[in-house]
Amino acid sequence: MMSQESRVKSQEVLASTPKNAMSSAQIEAKKRDRNLTMRRILSQSYLWFLIVLLYAPIVLIIFFSFTRSKVLGNWTGFTFGLYENLFSGYDRVAQVQVNPDMYQALLYTLIIAVIAATFATLLGTLAAIGIYNMRQRSRRAIQLLNSVPMINPDILTGISLFLLFVFLGISRGLTTVIIAHVVFCTPYVVLSVMPRLTKMNPNIYEAALDLGATPFQALRKVMMPELWPGMLSGFILSITLSIDDFGVTFFTKGSSGLNTLSTFIYADARKGGLTPELRPLFSLIFLTMLVLLIIINWRAARQAKKLQR
Repeated sequence: MMSQESRVKSQEVLASTPKNAMSSAQIEAKKRDRNLTMRRILSQSYLWFLIVLLYAPIVLIIFFSFTRSKVLGNWTGFTFGLYENLFSGYDRVAQVQVNPDMYQALLYTLIIAVIAATFATLLGTLAAIGIYNMRQRSRRAIQLLNSVPMINPDILTGISLFLLFVFLGISRGLTTVIIAHVVFCTPYVVLSVMPRLTKMNPNIYEAALDLGATPFQALRKVMMPELWPGMLSGFILSITLSIDDFGVTFFTKGSSGLNTLSTFIYADARKGGLTPELRPLFSLIFLTMLVLLIIINWRAARQAKKLQR
């Protein structure tokens, strides 16, 4: 009797064991699902927090560019008045001209950005080709040196260039600002072109030389088309960095009255307030850069699809 009762109990235990095991496995799976859900919620919340933190000031400027209020945050009604003032140069309501220094600063900003980005793109592309053709140890050392200007604070770069120009006896002005912008933009172009070089077939340059092309023809007709996307990215990045810069420009512009938008805003704010027409100007600059970025990404995606086919 005892043996039969023990057998029955053991069978009951064995029969109930899988059910207990399944229930514990289900509990663990539910816990993992909950953890994954919480991680997903936290990561998405963090992402949206960053997006709001980055773009809220831009949206605020665009929003208040449609009101005539001189103080940001004071809404006096929807109007395109500031845009009319910006393009006409005259405020018909206040019967005064828009600050002419703003237009001069905008002109200098665009001139410096385009010239500096052009030279930085050419120098950075040639430097990237030279670095790529070095030995591995030398390449790593040069790439490390190339990354130093990118991690340097702007104020340190500006003071260093200021002391260099003073030591060489070069009077500061438009030329020194352009040189300074070329200096800090070139490493970013190198960084943009290097990935294109690593993806490119290293034998096409030598093949072009074997077919009778000169080194310049092989560079212009064979390598440049392959490097063009990286060069374009570096060029646009250089323009953005040049327009955005303040520290380097402040120390290298001298006392000749030269101002870019960043230094003009600094001087305007010290006088007690910002020119209201800066709001529509910033909105147009942001929208222009956004459209350019969308077009570049669209073309890059289109080329990638063609290569896949």
